Amino acid sequence: MTTSPAILPLVAIVGPTASGKSSLGIFLAKEFAGEVIACDSTQLYRGFDIGTAKPSPAERAAVPHHLLDILESTEDSTAGRYRERALVVLEILRAR
Repeated sequence: MTTSPAILPLVAIVGPTASGKSSLGIFLAKEFAGEVIACDSTQLYRGFDIGTAKPSPAERAAVPHHLLDILESTEDSTAGRYRERALVVLEILRAR
């Protein structure tokens, strides 16, 4: 099996709550001219800012973020629908 040179690396940062994942993601995105795709289910929702550790406005301005504040509190979210949205974002980023 060969890997196409057109496929760019994807870094996934995982760990427990409050372990510094967001800060590390922003740091790496700055270092490597990357972008952040949020994976926290509560960060998908507008207005769910307390207890979600959403990036600050300054952090969002410094590094492009995706899949933050895209749903209203009345909308349902599933892992499958998140996957669909994330794949669209990844396709757009890779095309650039």
